[in-house]
Amino acid sequence: MGKILAKIDDRLEKRFRIAVLKIKGKKRGALSEAVEEAIRLWLEKYENQK
Repeated sequence: MGKILAKIDDRLEKRFRIAVLKIKGKKRGALSEAVEEAIRLWLEKYENQK
C-alpha cells in the first residue's frame, strides 16, 4: 500500500473531511477510500490529455 503526504488548504481539507463523514460515516479507512476515489476520478479526467 502506497502513502502520499500532501499539504492542502485548510478549508479544502475541512470540506473534504465533512463530506467524507456525511457519505461514508465514521468507519475506519473512510478517508483513505475517499482519497483513492478522488485520485481515480482525477486520473480518468486528465490521464489521457496532453
